[in-house]
Amino acid sequence: MKLQQLRFLRAVVDNDLNITAAADALYTSQPGVSKQIRLLEDELQLQLFVRNGKRIEALTEAGERVFRHAETVLREVERIKAIADELREEPTGVLSLATTQTQARYVLPEVIGEFRERFEHVDIRLHQGTTEQIETMMAERKIDFAIVSGSSRPFEDMIALPVYQWDRILVVPRDHPLAGQEQPPDLAALASHPLVTYVFSDRPESSLMSAFTAGGLKPRIAFTARDADVIKTYVRAGFGVGVLAGVAIESGVDDDLEVIPIPGLFPRLTTWIAFPRDLLLKRYHCDFIRLLAPHISQHMLDELCRGSSPAELEAALGKAGIPLRNVVKTNNPGHPPRGGNGKTKH
Repeated sequence: MKLQQLRFLRAVVDNDLNITAAADALYTSQPGVSKQIRLLEDELQLQLFVRNGKRIEALTEAGERVFRHAETVLREVERIKAIADELREEPTGVLSLATTQTQARYVLPEVIGEFRERFEHVDIRLHQGTTEQIETMMAERKIDFAIVSGSSRPFEDMIALPVYQWDRILVVPRDHPLAGQEQPPDLAALASHPLVTYVFSDRPESSLMSAFTAGGLKPRIAFTARDADVIKTYVRAGFGVGVLAGVAIESGVDDDLEVIPIPGLFPRLTTWIAFPRDLLLKRYHCDFIRLLAPHISQHMLDELCRGSSPAELEAALGKAGIPLRNVVKTNNPGHPPRGGNGKTKH
């Protein structure tokens, strides 16, 4: 027995036993209504209506009793939906996030600041860690949202929505041999220098190492860290060429470093927001997603927050343009800016 069948039964009774009017009220077809009523009768092994040919004339005695219970069931379903709506609209609670240092330091402050203005009574718990640590927190249900980056979709068993795409850039001291060159280095030239980059980027399966391997090259990863600020500190100390996210460059703070865009040298990466499929999305959850990923249409977000099929929405989002967010300035006039912090789409 399906709730849809009980709704069809109620619609027929509410429309004076007129199946055509019931179908119009349900935005479906007359044969569809008749079929569902027949299926309900077959399952119950009861005749619910007195029929004269194709015309319904009245409820049978059994039909009247079933209808009264159907009304009770549907009212309870509506109450349950009301509870869910009430929970979603609660203006208080805790928003628990886990992300990497780069996202926490360079991307989230503006988003969280605006979120705080809208939901002053929602407390925020921001956890930082590696992708592996974030996966553990998600598996243990310690967080609502994971914000992670990679060359492929993370968390196969979770809902994952693309937030923006970004490219790696190089940073070197102003007196470095790569500084001031008219053209950015290719993989072979870059492999001749020690590299300073994110932790785990030295793993063979990482997209950075895979690019070198595909070119038959073996770079030296001289230093790794999870913190972009630490990477820049050791680049300044002469440990090597920094390879990091373009969003991690700050005008006025990193002007002592040469920023070298390298579009296409390594795979473009995507930052995702992921959460459990059974997470009850409250209004403040939905608003946070909207602030973080404004390219997601209000319609799509409303459908997601109402519990519509995540798979269909994820597929629709995959076809939508994802913003490209990259460094907005470079110290070398020979290297024009690529991308930007705006809503550039590709």
